[in-house]
Amino acid sequence: MDEASKKKKVLTPLAALRKAESYCAYQERAQQEVRDKLYDWGLHMEDVEQTISKLIESNFLNEERFAKAYVLGKFRMQGWGKIKIVQQLKLKRISKPLIQIALREIDLDDYEAKLTGIIEKKIDKPIAKLSYQERSKLVRYLMGKGYETDLIFRMLGNRDDLDG
Repeated sequence: MDEASKKKKVLTPLAALRKAESYCAYQERAQQEVRDKLYDWGLHMEDVEQTISKLIESNFLNEERFAKAYVLGKFRMQGWGKIKIVQQLKLKRISKPLIQIALREIDLDDYEAKLTGIIEKKIDKPIAKLSYQERSKLVRYLMGKGYETDLIFRMLGNRDDLDG
């Protein structure tokens, strides 16, 4: 065992609750993130679930609020598309209905404008003048950002007038 794991302090349920409240107040959290953190702090399953319940009751923890904040944050700040956002929310164990509710926060016009902006930043000449390889590379990049293939091709087809 290394030094860090020997000195790991186990919190009491009340101390863990206070620390978790602080953790949740700092930024929105998914239940699974908080659950993992509570286990890291040395709590047992029963204490973890009681703490999660108390955090929900006192509104420190709200999955819908988290999902909406996550969707808007990743879309606006990181420029992620819906596919990537959905994948990441699933990894955080957010339910499908909540994911669908949260995705409604993204305005379609803003979504297309964000994609157009990313395309404009990525290329330095009109789309019509891109080689097959340059176009393929751009499509792969946009798919990696999580944008839908049909939307990418529609935007590239409609944006032959873009100047980089």
